[in-house]
Amino acid sequence: MSRPHRGRSIGCRPHVTFFKPRGVPTSVLRVSRVDLDELEAMRLVDSVGLHQKEAADRMNVSQSTVARLLESGRRKVTCALVGGEALEIQQGPAPVHFDPCAEPGENR
Repeated sequence: MSRPHRGRSIGCRPHVTFFKPRGVPTSVLRVSRVDLDELEAMRLVDSVGLHQKEAADRMNVSQSTVARLLESGRRKVTCALVGGEALEIQQGPAPVHFDPCAEPGENR
């Protein structure tokens, strides 16, 4: 039995949670799902420019967890882009809480 997931701090609640290729009906698309914590790890490291350790501190997880989230999230996004799939952002298995200090879309 695995350990329970630790709560993760999310500093950005996305306004849009579904993306799809233009001109392709949703009914025929495969949908890849990206968890909120994967998106937050990618946002902090790839968009804000933090090191993994700094991102881990902000998310209240370990650096190795951030590395796993980055690998998984990047793989899902890349496969969706290359394969012409839709992307859906969703709540994953880990509990999350939103940082009340951050505005939606803010790059703290």
